[in-house]
Amino acid sequence: MKRLALLWLACAACGGSDADVAGNFTIAVTNRDNGCNFANWMVDATASGIAVTVTQDGPNVTATVGGLTAILLNAALGSNAYTGTVDGDDLELEIIGTNTMTSGNCMFTYNSEIFATIDGDLLTGQIHYRGAGNGNTDCASITGCDSFQDFNGTRPPE
Repeated sequence: MKRLALLWLACAACGGSDADVAGNFTIAVTNRDNGCNFANWMVDATASGIAVTVTQDGPNVTATVGGLTAILLNAALGSNAYTGTVDGDDLELEIIGTNTMTSGNCMFTYNSEIFATIDGDLLTGQIHYRGAGNGNTDCASITGCDSFQDFNGTRPPE
């Protein structure tokens, strides 16, 4: 009987479904650590009113950033659409950078990841920007660098 109860508890803990994350969010970001030494990045500076449209197909999620922020992401990363998954209330999304830059003999891109949690119509988390170099020693300060932002956003209730 104890085994049956333990099995039921284990299955109950595993159960659950993915949150509905689809919608039009308005996001605010706050710059945190600037490990990649981006020009004009001011720690604790904020930006608000960023439009993000999230679409969902089962656990698969796409978050498309709009407005001026979309232009900046396209220039830096090569895309303004993050793709990834939702697992319960947690989201993990990424953009693998395609815009190649150079510094000396270093060829590199920046990738970005979002780690977020949704609670009703509130989305909170962090956005990371990380350097990915070609292995040349000139890439030492870029490869693996991490600049990140905290964010929160809401969508109108349905």
